[in-house]
Amino acid sequence: MSGVDERLTALEIKASYGEDLLDRLNEVIVRQQREIDRLTAAVAALQRQVEALPAGPAFRSLRDELPPHY
Repeated sequence: MSGVDERLTALEIKASYGEDLLDRLNEVIVRQQREIDRLTAAVAALQRQVEALPAGPAFRSLRDELPPHY
């Protein structure tokens, strides 16, 4: 093999590894985006639940929670 052929083969191998890495990284990004979307929907559902709760006192003193014998 000539030097040019060896260099060309080495570059093709590197390009192949680069393409494989890019494909795997894209799969990770797609999986992460799905998880982000799922978590965003869960947070939105929790926010709706909190907003639907009846409004209680804005401030609760710890004295209000003391047992009666104090």
